[in-house]
Amino acid sequence: MTLTPPPAGLRTEAPAPYRTHEVTNQAPPRADIDEYAANLPLVQAVRAFDAAWREPELHEIGLLTGSERFRASAELAHTSPPVLRTHDRYGNRVDEIDFHPAYHEVIGAAVSHGTHTSGWADPRPGAAVARAVAFMLFAQVEPGHACPMSMSHAVVPVLRRDPEVGRDWLPGLLSRSYDPRPLAPAGKSGLTFGMGMTEKQGGSDVRANTTRAVPLLSDPDGRAHLLTGHKWFFSAPQSDAFLVLARADAGLTCFLVPRVLADGTRNTIRIQRLKNKLGNKSNASSEVEFDGAWAVRIGEPGRGVPTIIEMVNHTRLDCVLGTTAGMRESVSEAIWHARHRSAFGARLVDQPAMTAVLADLALETEAATWTSLRLAHAYEADCGESEELFRRLATAVSKYWICKRGPHHAYEALECLGGNGYTEDWPLARRYREQPVMAVWEGSGNVVALDVLRGIARTPRTLDAFWAELETTDGAHPVLDAHVRRLRRDLAEDLGDPLAAQTRARATVERLALALQSSLMLRHAPAASAEAFVAARLGEDRGHQYGVLPHGTDAAAIVERHSGAA
Repeated sequence: MTLTPPPAGLRTEAPAPYRTHEVTNQAPPRADIDEYAANLPLVQAVRAFDAAWREPELHEIGLLTGSERFRASAELAHTSPPVLRTHDRYGNRVDEIDFHPAYHEVIGAAVSHGTHTSGWADPRPGAAVARAVAFMLFAQVEPGHACPMSMSHAVVPVLRRDPEVGRDWLPGLLSRSYDPRPLAPAGKSGLTFGMGMTEKQGGSDVRANTTRAVPLLSDPDGRAHLLTGHKWFFSAPQSDAFLVLARADAGLTCFLVPRVLADGTRNTIRIQRLKNKLGNKSNASSEVEFDGAWAVRIGEPGRGVPTIIEMVNHTRLDCVLGTTAGMRESVSEAIWHARHRSAFGARLVDQPAMTAVLADLALETEAATWTSLRLAHAYEADCGESEELFRRLATAVSKYWICKRGPHHAYEALECLGGNGYTEDWPLARRYREQPVMAVWEGSGNVVALDVLRGIARTPRTLDAFWAELETTDGAHPVLDAHVRRLRRDLAEDLGDPLAAQTRARATVERLALALQSSLMLRHAPAASAEAFVAARLGEDRGHQYGVLPHGTDAAAIVERHSGAA
């Protein structure tokens, strides 16, 4: 066979490998920045709500969570999820959860910076806000570890109300030492907590729980019990102890169940499997059975729900914080991409349709930020009765609305990245799968909306406190004033008709949330941003998708405010 020689002038050597094209017009990695300093609304809210004293540490956290190393650890924690190991090689039951070292690195850093209990350990003015911001900065990049951090934070006030039990657990909870070893609590430098309320047959209706608590006759105080039953969602089963609900002689009662007993033996908490969740992959969520598990009663017998509800209120607040942190990640990535990507002759960020979408996402994020930290401010120590009444209603209202907005917000931000956003190589695909969990956990939409109505009916002064909050901006904007007048009229009518109230529960809570967010934006955000938010959410021409802003909105200025290190 004779080979025909190539024409004269054409190269005959083999082409260099991987020289098919040059990569251009792709955004550089968004890394090695101070995530706290880059978030101007967050910085302003910290200063507005008395937490400026913690800014040096918040900058330290921002630099850590914005580093390439931390982002790589967050990625590894999600792509290498926890694995259940029920037995050792000899056949002994161990019920261990094996995590990738990256997860321990992330949660260890979070504990060292007090994202779990620093607000309780050092309760100076602004401590609750400072802790909330630290929690948000970590959850913005790695959300899975936030679950045990939230539950460890939320259990503290419950244990403080029962010092006989709490004295053995509070020192370890308030520690900034991360100690994942499965040891008796007395031998550990730091402790974390979990929670288990729901069962297969009832879900949110915990009155249907069947787990039984039988008192130990050998305990003269009558507080020690043995539990037999199950929990359908049992989060962070690697924790040192858990608050659970079980049915005792007096009715549904709250119990503390340690993972390891005081003598070093394992409690009989049998982990059946880990949940295969849509997102939240780095966090272990499980199904467990109690086979005569030792437990100690917390609170009064038969008062399990009122005892544990304080923990639930705090974890609901953290659902708001976590969703807001996710919104910040979403809008940051979207703006970063749009500022570094060009199409059809111009940068994406400079093209009016894209600018409007980015600005609307930024407005949503800012409103959620001010709401989150206003709520955290209402949880400060010695805040007073009016703040306690306000937070009881406003936490549920905000949990419903902000957590509902999270998934759509993540999707719109994802779409700003085009096809890149839909791949797992970029963080917004993971965020899109993450955001729904905040709306489901601690009460899904209908549960929370109905809780709002029940709370108002049970304690009408919570609604009075909510109205008082809105009255701080009476006369500031005619659209908001008209919205609040209609809301007050309609809610008064609905409260006299329980069926109508339940039918319109979601609409009512949405209107309450938007009134609060609009009021906060008018008080704290730049005038142009506040005006755009009120008109876009409450105005007659409001749209149903992100990017529908009032005529005359300076969208570019709004985007610039949220650009940070972009």
